[in-house]
Amino acid sequence: MQNILELAERAGRRLQERGLLLATTESCTGGGVAQAITEIAGSSGWFECGFVTYSNASKMNLLKVPESLLAQYGAVSKETAAAMCRGALANSRATVALSTTGIAGPDGGVPGKPVGLVCFGWAHGAQVHVDQKIFSGDRHAVREQSVAHALQGLLDFLDTRQ
Repeated sequence: MQNILELAERAGRRLQERGLLLATTESCTGGGVAQAITEIAGSSGWFECGFVTYSNASKMNLLKVPESLLAQYGAVSKETAAAMCRGALANSRATVALSTTGIAGPDGGVPGKPVGLVCFGWAHGAQVHVDQKIFSGDRHAVREQSVAHALQGLLDFLDTRQ
């Protein structure tokens, strides 16, 4: 957990230095990224809000993820991760968004989408970057690795944007 808090602190400093405001939208991590961020004193200066959109219905209702996109690619896909980011930006005052959607297990894997598969998105304005990883371990381990990767990915994403 210490590594996650260090990543959250670094992300906060980077966002604050650039005058950016973050929104998170999480499925498989269930608010874990937002929790890590709000552990940091002063995070209200750079954290706008967090959406926990676990069901497809919540992704559609709160983030306006198109039903057709979910039908075509599934909830666990790079396309959905990107749409979740766009939805977070469109439905908040945030200028930067990150998303997580995946299969933490122990069940839920299907051919081509195994347990441990997590898709991520990071967005700033019209720029969206997506990634996916397959993590090992139990449900807790997959979720913890996902939170760390989401925060590290945010730092990397911010470093490539001016």
